[in-house]
Amino acid sequence: MKKMGEIRKIPGGVTAAKGFKAASTAAGIKYKERPDMAMIYSEADCVSAGTFTTNLVQAAPVKWDKNQVYGGAAARAVVVNAGIANACTGKEGMEYCGRTAGACAAALDVPEDSVLVASTGVIGMQLPMDRIETGIYAMAPLLCDGEESGTKAAKAIMTTDTKHKEVAVEFELGGVTVKMGGMCKGSGMIHPNMCTMLSFVTTDAAISKELLQEALSADVQDTYNMISVDGDTSTNDTVLLLANGMAGNPVITGKNEDYAAFCQALNYINETLAKKMAGDGEGCTALFEVKIVGADTKEQAKVLAKSVITSSLTKAAIFGHDANWGRILCAMGYSGAQFDPERVDLYFESAAGSMQIIKDGVAVDYSEEQATVVLSQPEVTAVADVKMGTATATAWGCDLTFDYVKINADYRS
Repeated sequence: MKKMGEIRKIPGGVTAAKGFKAASTAAGIKYKERPDMAMIYSEADCVSAGTFTTNLVQAAPVKWDKNQVYGGAAARAVVVNAGIANACTGKEGMEYCGRTAGACAAALDVPEDSVLVASTGVIGMQLPMDRIETGIYAMAPLLCDGEESGTKAAKAIMTTDTKHKEVAVEFELGGVTVKMGGMCKGSGMIHPNMCTMLSFVTTDAAISKELLQEALSADVQDTYNMISVDGDTSTNDTVLLLANGMAGNPVITGKNEDYAAFCQALNYINETLAKKMAGDGEGCTALFEVKIVGADTKEQAKVLAKSVITSSLTKAAIFGHDANWGRILCAMGYSGAQFDPERVDLYFESAAGSMQIIKDGVAVDYSEEQATVVLSQPEVTAVADVKMGTATATAWGCDLTFDYVKINADYRS
């Protein structure tokens, strides 16, 4: 038997947990000849939790899901479309959320208020409801709990993503094996808080709604809110967490050992999905990770890490495999966090090795050629030690390439 707290990665995504099924279809909403709708369904009622964009301009699905999650109704299904965001669509956009939920409720014989909806794509366009409704009725009989259906659903929600994103784990709660899985999409318009992303996490764990929401709200601070691709916070950011309790573990109602294990698994899922999005930023060639160590407080470390990860000049240097450490120190300096630049040590790390670039704010005698090799890997890390305390924080982003501009110059076409 696995030890308490041990997390084991398993194949799959949103269908890994007991009782969850998924389906997808090509509805022709915007994309041609590719799946662009997905559905997640639970055989049993779920408690739900959610976190949403902090952009004042919020898409209709965000408003709909807030009402469902915060209203307390049990959740049974999620309908997702790619291609059109249903954002800035006024009263009609909200009505379309209701029509989507109504069609799903009829197709699955579940209450309308148990249906969550999500959209991603172009802002300002109205959904083609005839195709949405046709897609829902096409998916209902295709719902399946196999790994393949979950993967197909993850692919169906992609927009400018170049790869689908999913992960699943199993762990122990009260002596019972519990599973948790998730899928997400996100490639551009990504910046805290949160990012242009949709993320759906499912688990068969039994846990109270209050603790489910608390666990999710806390975890997004160190995962989704620590990634950035381009500095733009989307109108549609949504993270939904559904728990149907079908694993049969003792219901988690307090912050005990089981709750800690649950949070640990949730963090693994969310961090993995967050890094997959950062590493698939529009046009990018590398995942860029920034670790701040030796900070005085966690908040100081977060501010410093985010400032570096969002620096366009730093991101361009990573694309050029150029160890231009001055850009990193500069980004730390304008972050607003207080530190002594003359005490900072900086390292670059990747699969090609680790090397120190500056010590106490001054460049060391390093090889530019070696630095280029280290920075030429698909995953690159910058570690900055500010020597003030023991707090740490990590942020994730990507390099800035020519292709980012190309992708976003004609996104609507």
